Amino acid sequence: MNKYEVPALLTSEQAAELLGVTAHTLAVWRCEKRYPLPYVKRGRWVRYRAADVAKFIDDSMHQVSA
Repeated sequence: MNKYEVPALLTSEQAAELLGVTAHTLAVWRCEKRYPLPYVKRGRWVRYRAADVAKFIDDSMHQVSA
């Protein structure tokens, strides 16, 4: 990404919907540092980069052996 490309930012509600949890759950995760999901915070404004949410999902994948 060069300095002119701006990553897509998701609200807590949008990120929560992609992850299948509530926005409140994301708030708990942030507060307790429970999972390594990066976020952007300015005052009360919280956003998640779409690429970070996608990476979090990919990193959570578990392969099942047959």
